[in-house]
Amino acid sequence: MSSATLAQHSGVARFDLKCESFQKTGSFKVRGVLNKLSQLSDAERARGVVSVSAGNHAQALAWGARAAGVRCTVVMPEVASRTKVDASRGYGAEVIQVGDGAAAFAKARELAEQHGFLFVHPFDDDQVIAGAGTAGLELIQQTGAPDVVVVPVGGGGLIAGVAIAVKESSPTTRVIGVEPAGATVMRQSLAAGRALHVAPGKTIADGLAAPMAGERNFEVVKRYVDDMVVVSDDDIAEAMGILLSRCKLLAEGGGAAATAAMITGKIALRSTDHVVALLSGGNVDLQRLVQAVG
Repeated sequence: MSSATLAQHSGVARFDLKCESFQKTGSFKVRGVLNKLSQLSDAERARGVVSVSAGNHAQALAWGARAAGVRCTVVMPEVASRTKVDASRGYGAEVIQVGDGAAAFAKARELAEQHGFLFVHPFDDDQVIAGAGTAGLELIQQTGAPDVVVVPVGGGGLIAGVAIAVKESSPTTRVIGVEPAGATVMRQSLAAGRALHVAPGKTIADGLAAPMAGERNFEVVKRYVDDMVVVSDDDIAEAMGILLSRCKLLAEGGGAAATAAMITGKIALRSTDHVVALLSGGNVDLQRLVQAVG
């Protein structure tokens, strides 16, 4: 979708949104999940799958596993959005909530060992990354070769897939990652020269608050991504409000992060630029939405 309003706010010639919020389960996550599930062996299908997620990956895996006839367990942090928890259960997953993101990862690994489940990593997995990358292939097919592609970043699954697809298709296109100020694990990892594990702070972009940068994702970001920028929760809330009021698009905090970086001048742009921002998901509690946009 194109937006003249967002182009004006950003000072660019053309602003397109890649609206992954319209995917089944409300985010881009179904892309990686379906690619992963489609390649399971019969033995793996029989074992069942387990994963960890703040919400969007959990919903996608629950829906995809039910469609494939595979047992699914997801571990979610205690602070996970109630909307995402309920939706994951509604799609058929057994949901377990424990501690923070790091504790949830540990519990999921424990369940995989105890019960023989296949652990499906939410972002540090080649097949999941490749599935996410189809969003990059599509945006090139749909928009041509844009000057800039802006992608929200949590653990790095989406930007890894999109960056490979975009850069291999259009090497001159700049790929920019965006993290919320409360969760900058990829930026910290790039500064340290290795994928880090950190305790994320508080942010309204809960889907981007990964406790680690994926090893595979970090290597891709280091090779293909041109820059990483940081936006505040206020920036994100402003973008959520504009997307809702002017574009009629519901975006969760993480989904609005790329737009936030554009409209608040965090990215150096030219007036002639054609920009594509990934709206990665639209799963947001109404209460959190009201708090964010007033």
